[in-house]
Amino acid sequence: MAIYKERNFADRRQAADEAKKALLEKFKARPTADDPAVKARAAERKATAEAREKREAERREEKRLRAEREERERAEREASAEAAARAEAEAKAQAEQDMVARVVADEAERKAKRDARYAARKARQK
Repeated sequence: MAIYKERNFADRRQAADEAKKALLEKFKARPTADDPAVKARAAERKATAEAREKREAERREEKRLRAEREERERAEREASAEAAARAEAEAKAQAEQDMVARVVADEAERKAKRDARYAARKARQK
């Protein structure tokens, strides 16, 4: 078990001063901005940042191209669907016109037969 060591104000203050001095010495021992190691680390960080920027630009460009391609494909699908719908509508309209033409022809044929019967009946009566 650790023995409790009672420390007074002077001891605490001296410890704080020593900690401040140690921190100051550590700060002063730090290399300056013109140190080759600092320059090398800065150049490495700059190269890494440039590579990251380049990758991000490539990703953005790739994403833009993918979006353009998808938009083009979507437009083509819509155009083909629209053309198919138009062709289907034209076919339906043509079928309807054919049916109307058949109905009109059948009606004309029935009228001609009726008129022929009527004419025959009139001819028999005279």
